[in-house]
Amino acid sequence: MASYLKSVAIIGASGSIGKIILDGLIASSQFEITAISRKESEATFPPGVALLKTDYSETDLETAFKGKDVVISAVGASAFGEQKKFVDAAVRAGVKRFIPSEFSVNSQNEAVVQLLPLFGQKQQLIEYLKSKETDGLTWTGIATSGLFDWGLANGFLEFDIASHTATIWDGGNKSFTLTNQKALGEAVASVLVHPHETRNQFLFIASVETTQKDILASLEEESGVKWAVNETTTNVQVNEGVEKLAAGDINGAFSLVRATVFGNTPCLHSNYAKEENLANNVLGLGLETVNDVIKRVLNK
Repeated sequence: MASYLKSVAIIGASGSIGKIILDGLIASSQFEITAISRKESEATFPPGVALLKTDYSETDLETAFKGKDVVISAVGASAFGEQKKFVDAAVRAGVKRFIPSEFSVNSQNEAVVQLLPLFGQKQQLIEYLKSKETDGLTWTGIATSGLFDWGLANGFLEFDIASHTATIWDGGNKSFTLTNQKALGEAVASVLVHPHETRNQFLFIASVETTQKDILASLEEESGVKWAVNETTTNVQVNEGVEKLAAGDINGAFSLVRATVFGNTPCLHSNYAKEENLANNVLGLGLETVNDVIKRVLNK
């Protein structure tokens, strides 16, 4: 394998996760980047990023992937099931590395998949990628847990900055790790620069190790305001999430994603720093303090 994987194709580069990854690759200034999008898409990309529109048929994808060192899939939940087709096209095109749409909580953990059955598709894809190693395709999965600064700023983590209101699970004492946007982008770039060290591996990364109570205390300190707290439990959140999903409400899935981080369900292993082997050292990533992240988010 070459010293690093230079020519990159990204599927889903205009989505929230795809944009974070794209920004990280652009910032590194080491890669030739092509965004792969559907023919009907009106997404635009920064100068220097090539755009290739496809009908997503296997033959069209194979043509799009020709000459690429790596294919990165940053598709959302509705396209998880399409990724096997991406892998097959990558194999036929002679791609060296495939990075599937992980970039979230650990899809390889059975307790996580029990809470989030949708992530079973991710788990199955990793097994499929393993079966393609003999065809010359390598792969890397990247688990981030929740995204910290992203989830604070947009309210996904249910710390509402505008109203100074927080939803705290089971007293808020459970420790877990979270990853910041910049670290995610840097991690993907670093995987491509370290192809041998990251070959055929499922990697865990983190930016902070914390608890909900610690996040709340830091938010109150930095904002100078006493926040209102909505107390909840894992059981309440999981039951509501399942009910919403059954009714076709996607917000139910968001509740279940939070449950894999904040929840007290046994065996979730939400603290990657203590319960998994962090790849931060291999990828050149550091840990940050909660206070520094919160200052950055609040002062934007």
